[in-house]
Amino acid sequence: MSKISPLSGFPELLPAQRAVEREVIASLSDTFELHGFANIETRVVEPIDRLAKGGEVDKEIYVLQRIAAEPDAKAELGLHFDLTVPFARYVLEHAGHLEFPFRRFQVQPAWRGERPQEGRYRQFTQADVDIVGRDELPFHHDVEVMAVMVDALGRLPIPRVSFQFNNRKLIQGFYRGLGIADVTDAIRVIDKLDKLPAEEVARMLVERVGTTPEQAQRCLELATIRVADSSLVERVRALGVTDELLDQGLEELAAVVEGCRAVAGDRVDVEANLRIARGLDYYTGTVVEIFMEGYERLKSVGGGGRYDALASDGRTTYPGVGVSFGVSRTLIPLITDGVLSGSRPVPSVALVALNTEDERGTSTAVAGALRTRGIACEVAPSPAKFGKQIRFAERRGIPFVWFVQADGTHQVKDIRSGEQVDADPATWAPPEVDLRPRISSTATSTNTSTPSELEENQ
Repeated sequence: MSKISPLSGFPELLPAQRAVEREVIASLSDTFELHGFANIETRVVEPIDRLAKGGEVDKEIYVLQRIAAEPDAKAELGLHFDLTVPFARYVLEHAGHLEFPFRRFQVQPAWRGERPQEGRYRQFTQADVDIVGRDELPFHHDVEVMAVMVDALGRLPIPRVSFQFNNRKLIQGFYRGLGIADVTDAIRVIDKLDKLPAEEVARMLVERVGTTPEQAQRCLELATIRVADSSLVERVRALGVTDELLDQGLEELAAVVEGCRAVAGDRVDVEANLRIARGLDYYTGTVVEIFMEGYERLKSVGGGGRYDALASDGRTTYPGVGVSFGVSRTLIPLITDGVLSGSRPVPSVALVALNTEDERGTSTAVAGALRTRGIACEVAPSPAKFGKQIRFAERRGIPFVWFVQADGTHQVKDIRSGEQVDADPATWAPPEVDLRPRISSTATSTNTSTPSELEENQ
């Protein structure tokens, strides 16, 4: 048989690593549900024309086609490359059965045929949370959705994250107040500040967008504003530009920043960063990008914003606001670097030792009694010497070994401390922290486990 080589861009996790991912997803889901968001799962394929952007098919879309299809058959289905496109279709298709505003979260894989690199994969998992209205969606939902994701990420044992907010209305109103005609093109040029010197960006504003040098300078001054509270209003007004849309954008941005700061805790930063431009050409109000401390090389690990027309059937428009967190984009680099690890590769908290093969039924009955009370366990594979059975448990990371005594009584041993005590299968329970595999993190001072424990550690 030929040697099997990894398939680039399609990461696979070992069991202990997968335990980390599962606990993170469970924590995210738990937080979203605490805020009243319902979980949905959409199909993985969509018609190619729905996945097309502006009528042009993205070359990174993976198509789905029967292997026995005619050679000249045209593919009609493609794998979704994010969760927004299928969600918009879901809203249109099921609108008659949904109660609006509709609050949904979704954690699913997506596929994108791009060049694989750290943090960017061909198959990856995302976690999205959105609120969608019918014809209208009051602004307070912007604050709510962003605060939900702040709360969710603040409970995770990952490095410190920073939520950086901007607002399309603020930028559009400011540019309009300056007299700049092509707002969208100006936004695209300002977006290059991350890659080009300010002087070069100013030159492009003049030559490409048609601004005056003075207008270009004002745009750059706006882009340098970065504050963590509502003082951003005074900072922007000090630039001397007035516009009704600018006033509305300032009010909204200040409200989002203050609302998110109220739930941020001590491991999440929240600020207004008026340099954030990515997405402003298609978002209509709030926009956010999420960055992770020490992993700035990944660029953003999440983002989102306000769509005033997430979906439309020609009669009804469904505005929405949402934010997405890159589960794979964030976790795989952290796991690779050893920042996150799982405490054990198996869910079993106890190994029931086997005295002899003839007594397997007795050990199986003990395991059954433990499982009825939610204690994950397994029976030893063979009646080897007890030392070998204990080493088997150690290799699998199982903390307890259960022994059935010759007189029918029971004992359980914590193989980490060596302590062995009498036990009853009908009443014994391990410490809460051992019930599930834990996430060990060098990014925090605590080890975390189940969603409830993640919450308690905040």
